[in-house]
Amino acid sequence: MDVRVKFLGGAKSVTGSKYLLEIDEFKVLIDCGLFQGELELRQRNWDPFPVNPEDIDVVIITHAHIDHTGYLPRLYREGYSNPIYCTPASEDLMRVLLLDSAKLQEEEAQWARKKGYTKHKRPEPLYEVQDAEDALTLIQSIPYKQKYSINEKISIKYFDAGHILGSAMLEVTVHGESQTKKIVFSGDLGRYDNPILYDPTPMDEADILFVESTYGNRTNEPVDPKD
Repeated sequence: MDVRVKFLGGAKSVTGSKYLLEIDEFKVLIDCGLFQGELELRQRNWDPFPVNPEDIDVVIITHAHIDHTGYLPRLYREGYSNPIYCTPASEDLMRVLLLDSAKLQEEEAQWARKKGYTKHKRPEPLYEVQDAEDALTLIQSIPYKQKYSINEKISIKYFDAGHILGSAMLEVTVHGESQTKKIVFSGDLGRYDNPILYDPTPMDEADILFVESTYGNRTNEPVDPKD
């Protein structure tokens, strides 16, 4: 079995998170984030997607923040039509956030046309509300700690990440002919003892771990959320 991974976002930036996990010919996109922030980053959203969206077999989302989900309507617009997996709470949040993101895309294009501050004769949104609504029909939610088989070789399981409601660490189990490997994607990790959120689940084992490192070079001081 041939397993490969490509990093399609989140490089030199904390936005646009995307991993492409290729297991033989089966293509799994883990997170599908929008690049946000400076103009140079936002312009990346308009670049041709590194893989044909029609060739992606499944999308798996770790949590609902736009830097992890906001490219989904664009992916759909360019031809993706297969399942999108997430936790139930992430599904609820995505139904709010993706429609809001699409509305902002439309309003920005309208404003650019009105004020003429773009070099394009007719500025268009990255995607529209209808694209977001259509992409949302592809969602299938999976509860935490419930094993779900995507096919005969790949199963997934979600664990609490403690970042926002519905956020999850993702365990991907790949079953080969002679061995089984566990690949864990941390997603964005939260703190312990946060109100309304469960603590991040300690992971017992992983053959390969992909872990967020946004704050890996600094110390986050404790903050009392009540304050």
